[in-house]
Amino acid sequence: MTTRDLVLIALFAAIIVFLGVIPPITLGFIPVPITAQSMGVMLAGCIIGAKRGALAYLLVILMVAVGLPVLSGGRGGLAILAGPTAGYIAGWVVGTFVTGIIAEKLVRESQTGTRQLAGFFIASVVGGIGVVYLLGIAWLAFVTGLGIEKAVMGSLAFIPGDILKAAIAALAARAVIVGYPLLPQRA
Repeated sequence: MTTRDLVLIALFAAIIVFLGVIPPITLGFIPVPITAQSMGVMLAGCIIGAKRGALAYLLVILMVAVGLPVLSGGRGGLAILAGPTAGYIAGWVVGTFVTGIIAEKLVRESQTGTRQLAGFFIASVVGGIGVVYLLGIAWLAFVTGLGIEKAVMGSLAFIPGDILKAAIAALAARAVIVGYPLLPQRA
C-alpha cells in the first residue's frame, strides 16, 4: 500500500464522516434512519476502487467502535455495531467493495461519458443498494424479530432516495474520472 492509497483511504473516511453531519431522517415503522452516509458507499467504490473504498469504511467503523460519534446523528460506540443498523453498517464495507469491483470492470477512460455514467450508476445500484440492503435487511430481521418480509417492506421506503444517491455518485465519479482519472490506478 502506497502513501497515496493511505491518503485516499483517510480522505474518503473523512468524506463519509462529513456525510454524517447531515441529520438522519427517522421513519416510524423501521428502526433504521435514512442517512447520507450510505452515498459514501457509492462514491468510494466508484472513485477510489474496491479495496481502498472498503478500507475507508473499515476505518469509519473502527472510529465507531472506539466510541467516536461519527455516524449520522452523532452516534458511535459498540452498541451501534450490534443494534438494528449493524447489518447496514457491515453492508457498507461489502457494498463498497462490490461497487468498486463492478465500476472497475464496467468503466474505462476511453468510453463515452454516457457509458461511464451508466457503468457508475449500475455499480452504485448493485453494490451500494443491492448488497447493502441484502446484509442490512437480513440483520434487521434477525435482531428485531420483524421477519424478512416486514424488513423488506419497511426498507422499500429507502429505494427512491438511494436511487437519487446512485445518480449523484455516478455524476461525481464521472466528473472525477474526467478531471483526475483514478480508475486505472486503483490498488
